[in-house]
Order: sequence, then structure tokens, then C-alpha cells
Amino acid sequence: MRKFTAAILAGAALSLTLAATAQAKDKVIGVSWSNFQEERWKTDEAAMKAAIEAAGDKYISADAQSSASKQLTDVESLISQGANALIILAQDASAIGPAVQKALDEGIPVVGYDRLIENGDVFYLTFDNKEVGRLQASEVFKLKPEGNYVFIKGSGADPNADFLFSGQMEVLKEAIDSGKIKNVGEAYTDGWLPANAQKNMEQFLTANDNNVDAVVASNDGTAGGAIAALQAQGLAGSVPVSGQDGDHAALNRIALGTQTVSVWKDARELGKNAAEIAAQLADGKAMSDIANVQDFTTPGGNTVKSVFLTPIAITRDNLNVVIDAGWITKDAVCTGVAAGSVAACD
Repeated sequence: MRKFTAAILAGAALSLTLAATAQAKDKVIGVSWSNFQEERWKTDEAAMKAAIEAAGDKYISADAQSSASKQLTDVESLISQGANALIILAQDASAIGPAVQKALDEGIPVVGYDRLIENGDVFYLTFDNKEVGRLQASEVFKLKPEGNYVFIKGSGADPNADFLFSGQMEVLKEAIDSGKIKNVGEAYTDGWLPANAQKNMEQFLTANDNNVDAVVASNDGTAGGAIAALQAQGLAGSVPVSGQDGDHAALNRIALGTQTVSVWKDARELGKNAAEIAAQLADGKAMSDIANVQDFTTPGGNTVKSVFLTPIAITRDNLNVVIDAGWITKDAVCTGVAAGSVAACD
């Protein structure tokens, strides 16, 4: 009888183990995207979706289309669809708060994707944005160690804009304080929209009679807007301009000489990491037990568990890095580039 009872208990334990394993492979990971105006988000999504599905989980998503109010509704919809974990690229880091809190109150873990969400119970995954800012400023400063600088910042609703600017100032502060560099224009770019960046740049050029020596733009979209304004004044290629994300158009501009640097953040790695972290949190893993986790003190004074990936500055000298990584084809980088002018295009 004892052997029979032991066998029954062992069988029950095995059934529970198998059920837990099956559950671990049947999670629903909900992803709320702010928009897809930058090409990189589609790259992030493809990598994230592939990793989620490869783990046997289900990917569901919503596109807020640059609307903070729609994103609130989107997150609620993802919760109602049975999401076991949420990954949120916040359109507005403050406005998303109530939806995030609702998820947390229902026991659903949340990963703040690329953009900080001010909540100590939200995991934060991004690239080191201060380092991105440092790299941007450093590459521009190499070419223009003095002169009139314009700062085309990101969206004021995105904490990353200030992290980037902080990193830029770490590099440039001494030259600014000494008077070698003069800040002749600084503005946030609503929604990170290239058209808004172009308008800001046009205004700065007008205010300074085109006497602008360098532009520190915070991403490739804003860089493209700034370069369009410079192009209209015949200045594109003579004024160094920074960016980030490794957008294909920006990498081509680097090869052509109209953009100086794009700080590459391999979105494939970020998307893959987000999928894996969200799944682990959904399975009950503590945020403090996630690989490579560290504490990050936010501008709002919260301590959040975070993972920061390492960005790479891409210039004319190392365009081969993104080509060799399969991020972009050589043909796409080198379109319109004169033979012999760029090593990666030879």
C-alpha cells in the first residue's frame, strides 16, 4: 500500500512539474509600442517577437501611434488579453504611470523598454544613454573643438533626452565654460519628429545668420531634420552632425559625409534581451536575480533594477562594423558614394 501511495504521489509531483513546464512555455508577452516612425523600432520588434515565439510564448502588441492617451488604452487592452508580462516603450514617461500601476497591481511585471518609467517596481532595459551622449559629443568635438554649437534635443516627454544631453555636457562643459564653445541654440524636439527638428534648426540658423559650426542632434531622425535645414543653406557636409540608432539613411549620410556619427545601439540585442527578461519575470524570477542587473537611481529619486547595453559610435572610419554585423548591406551604406572616398565602400 505504501508503495502504491508513493507511486501516486510521485506521479502527481511529475504532473505538477510538467504542468509548470507547459505553463512556462505558454506565456503571453504584451508589448506596447509608442510608434514606428523610426525605422529601428521595426527591427526591435522583429527581434523581440522572434525571441518570444522561439521560447514557446505568445507575442501580442499595440501601436500607440505617438498618442500618450492611446497608449494608456493599449496597455489596458493588453492586460485584458491576458498578458503575463508587459514590455512598454513609453510615448510619455509620466502619462503612462496609471496604466503601469494597474498592471503591477494585478501582479503583471513590467519592463520599461529603452525609455525610463519612473516606478521602482518597473524593470528598466536600455542602452547606456549617457554614454550615447558622450560618444555623440566626442565625435563632433574632434572635428570642431570650438565655435557655435546647436543642440537638437529629443522629446521633452522622454527622460532619455535629458540623459543624452547630460552625457553630451560631460564632454563639452569645459570647452563651454572656457568660452571655446558657445551654445547658440538648444531645443527639445516634440515627439522626436524630424520635421520639428528641421524647424528648430531653421530657426537657429536664422537667429545666427547661418553661423553655426556644429550640431549635436540626439538621434538619427533629428539629425536628418537638422541636415535638411543645413542642406537648404548649402551647409550640409561642412557642419558636423551627430545622431544615434544606426538608421540606414543615417549610415548612408555618414558615408556621404553629411552626418558625422550615429551611435549604434543594436536593436536586435535589445529586443532579444527584453523578451528574455519579460519571460523570466513572468515566471516569477526576482528582478534582482536577472543577469547583469544593476541599481539605477532615477531623476525622480527611485531606485530601479536595470540592465544597460553598450553602444558603439559609427563613423566613416568604422562603417564596416555595421556591415559585417549584418545590420545593413554594403550597397545601402554606399549608395551615391564616390569610389575611393570611404574604405568600407571599396
